Amino acid sequence: MQKTTARVMTSLLFSQQETMTAADLCEELQISSGAVSGAVKQLIQSGLLERVPAPGSRRDHYRFPDGAWARLMSQQNQLLSTMSEVAEQGLAAAGGPSTLAGRRLAEMEDFYAFILRELTPLIDRWRTNFAAKREAGRD
Repeated sequence: MQKTTARVMTSLLFSQQETMTAADLCEELQISSGAVSGAVKQLIQSGLLERVPAPGSRRDHYRFPDGAWARLMSQQNQLLSTMSEVAEQGLAAAGGPSTLAGRRLAEMEDFYAFILRELTPLIDRWRTNFAAKREAGRD
C-alpha cells in the first residue's frame, strides 16, 4: 500500500465521524485532492472503503463499510486459488514431486490449497461470532 493510501485509510479508521469527504481528508492530511482521489480509488477497489450518499450534500462521502476486513480477506481467495493452480502446473512441468523443484512446488501447492480450504470457513465463523457480539451489545 502506498504511503498516501495508508494515511487516508488511517484517517478514516480513526475518525470519530461516520463519513468524511475528500475535502475533509485533504484538509486533515494536508495533501492534494489528486492524492486523495487516487487513495480513495484504491481503497474502494480493495473493499476497505465505500462511497455513501449524504442527504443535502453533493459531495462524495466515504466510510469504512461493515465487514471490510472480512471482505478484504475473502478477496484473497482468488490469489490463493491462482497460486495453488500455478504450483500444480509447475509441479507437472518440473517432473513431479520426486525432483527438487517438484518438492518445492508440491509444498507450495499443498500450502495454498490448505489455506484456501480453511480461510472461507474461518471467515464465516468470525462473521457469526462478530454478529453474536453485536447482538449482545459488545461491539
